[in-house]
Amino acid sequence: SRRHKLYREELNLTSPAAPLPLRPEASWLQFHLGISRDGLYPRSSPTVNRLLRDMQDFTTISADYSQDEKALLGACDCSQIVKPSGVHLKLVLRFQDFGKAMFKPMRQKREEETPEDFFYFVDFQRHNAEIAAFHLDRILDFRRVPPTVGRLINVTKEILEVTKNEILQSVFFVSPASNVCFFAKCPYMCKTEYAVCGNPHLLEGSLSAFLPSLNLAPRLSIPNPWIRSYSFDGKEEWEVNPLYCNTVREIYPYSNGNRLLNIVDMAIFDFLIGNMDRHHYEMFTKFGDDGFLLHLDNARGFGRHSHDETSILAPLSQCCIIKRTTLLRLQLLAEPEYRLSDVMRESLLQDRLAPVLTEPHLLALDRRLQLILKAVRRCIDTYGEAKVVANDTMQPEAPASDRVKLTT
Repeated sequence: SRRHKLYREELNLTSPAAPLPLRPEASWLQFHLGISRDGLYPRSSPTVNRLLRDMQDFTTISADYSQDEKALLGACDCSQIVKPSGVHLKLVLRFQDFGKAMFKPMRQKREEETPEDFFYFVDFQRHNAEIAAFHLDRILDFRRVPPTVGRLINVTKEILEVTKNEILQSVFFVSPASNVCFFAKCPYMCKTEYAVCGNPHLLEGSLSAFLPSLNLAPRLSIPNPWIRSYSFDGKEEWEVNPLYCNTVREIYPYSNGNRLLNIVDMAIFDFLIGNMDRHHYEMFTKFGDDGFLLHLDNARGFGRHSHDETSILAPLSQCCIIKRTTLLRLQLLAEPEYRLSDVMRESLLQDRLAPVLTEPHLLALDRRLQLILKAVRRCIDTYGEAKVVANDTMQPEAPASDRVKLTT
């Protein structure tokens, strides 16, 4: 900390200007106000495109650990945390207009696949997976992933020189290759071997827009009924019992409403990106039991393009239900003129870190989409379309009172 202060004094570095007063037209605020019962943002939302540009362009005015890391360091009282380690590093970056985004640095090159011997719970978190997951979620018309964009961050100017957290300052160092590096500060597995390094200062990362604070828009964190075992040799009931869904259907809120259908949507999304790490899901309490599920923390997706983990589809294959709107969208994206890989490739070209995904990952989306449709056809052949395909195309317009109310 003393060396850092001397370094700043020697370079005559001054703190950035204080944030401007909150403007009603700020993209961050408009994004929050646009959250409704139907999703995090409306279709073709100009606000989201403006928010993505702002996260790419705005100057970073402060950097700090997330609440997860702070909880483990005893700096906050957080009831629910995800334990970080040296290889799972994330920071909160703040911008003008009270903008705030979660920064996840590059840990794995795009062309690298997750080793076959890795368990899903020790896999790397990939910045490009967060970016690609947002684009895929928007293409599927789920709109449940917060806007996410790629950015080249100058770790010296945009993190080290703007943070007021002395612990974060203390984990920066210069590597033998003269690159500026830093690593996570946590109770275990946090060493310089797990550091991320700039080149010499610039580092790729993803920026995911923060949702409204829990004080303004409370959320529930709920265990996924199809949670995986987080041990090396354990099995959950759904992994050994093909009739597991019958048990789930008897439990509220999966016994009625659309919660189970939303779980199937989430499983389809996770299967497409190859994410096996969906242990919880979150919902806004404002919208009640039938609100949409947030698809957060997708950094463990897109790890292996050469393997299709069909067990992720267990909610679909065991329950044999799917929304009609979801099925129609999947069928459209299987058509040659609207091929999912082509639509994703075009969408990802908008990001400044393009190419975000390698070609094998894009082609894997088409292959996995066919496996999803095959599973649906198998269910329809067994139970009939009327029991498998839930008609959700005639939902009424959400009342204005269902929008998230925020105050300044």
